[in-house]
Amino acid sequence: MVSVTRSSNPEAIAEAFEAAYDELRRIARRQLRARRPGETLRPTALVNEAFLKLAGHSIDPADRHHFLALAARAMRQVLVDYARERGARKRGGDQRRTTLDDGTLSIDGIAEEMLGIDRALTALGRVDEGLARLVEWRFFGGMTEEEIASAMGVTARTVRRDWQKARAFLYRELRKDT
Repeated sequence: MVSVTRSSNPEAIAEAFEAAYDELRRIARRQLRARRPGETLRPTALVNEAFLKLAGHSIDPADRHHFLALAARAMRQVLVDYARERGARKRGGDQRRTTLDDGTLSIDGIAEEMLGIDRALTALGRVDEGLARLVEWRFFGGMTEEEIASAMGVTARTVRRDWQKARAFLYRELRKDT
């Protein structure tokens, strides 16, 4: 359990980050393993980059859930920046297209997928910021339905229903890109 005090003090943020470090690494490992096989970005680097993003801003986490939500947003930004960088190198022409063992996805394709997810999530945020936040917390932050319900002040049933709505919206948005 992470204890976060209400303070925009950088030392307090560092302490909260240190207390949540193992949990954040677990989330980062899951994100990188599930969506980016063969990538060079490692969980420790993702967590450290997220910390740098958080430390660079005046933030005021209210509790553990709020802190994890902020960390999830920072991880999303790092992953999207990483995907954009890969895309820029790809367009530069000096990268060779490399496929995974099963021959179905390329590493560059995964970077494009992350950019597509970011575009779809941004579109969802314009329609319903709460749904976008829910996706961010669940997808990037690894929060459970119960943790999200507690953070949002709603029931887990509402979170499940909203999750279905958000997934349907994202599915439609992602299908537009293909």
